[in-house]
Amino acid sequence: MSTAALLLAAALLSGVRTAKVRARATMAARAPAAARRAVRGPDPLAVASSLDVLAVCLTAGMAVSTAAAATAPAAPPQLAQVLRRAADLLALGADPGVAWSAPPDLPPGSLDPQTDALLRLARRSAASGVALAEAVAALAAKCRQDAAHLAAATAERAGVLIAGPLGLCFLPAFVCLGIVPVVAGLAGDLLQSGLL
Repeated sequence: MSTAALLLAAALLSGVRTAKVRARATMAARAPAAARRAVRGPDPLAVASSLDVLAVCLTAGMAVSTAAAATAPAAPPQLAQVLRRAADLLALGADPGVAWSAPPDLPPGSLDPQTDALLRLARRSAASGVALAEAVAALAAKCRQDAAHLAAATAERAGVLIAGPLGLCFLPAFVCLGIVPVVAGLAGDLLQSGLL
């Protein structure tokens, strides 16, 4: 720890700008978290909050293209790409079925389930004339519920994974301190009684 502090102080005193040092330090600290997010997919709560924003915009009476454009800047990257594309195409007067289809530059099947469900809801709404706001709000609630179930399942799995090593640690102690003395005492009593 003191070596790292001395090196940091030497770097600061040698003329390296503080911003560069901070940027390098935070970049190294953020890299593993960014890698975990890339593997796991988008944050379901961020998707849910973006869907809530879209639902509120639609409930307030905004046009679908305007609501999608207003929601896109705060949305997770994949959802933002879909919302921007739909907003642009709808503003140009494209068919809603085309505007709410998966972007052609994404590989097939690469959309996360929440974004895919939004696209299906929007196409269904455009075809049937049903209001989109309530369906999007229900999808946001389902995203939050799925996130809660996933968090509970992850916590339960962690509990099981923790119990295994603890069991392996306590099992020998239980055998040595609990079972061996009882068996030795019973064996001694049986040998003294002459039954064996």
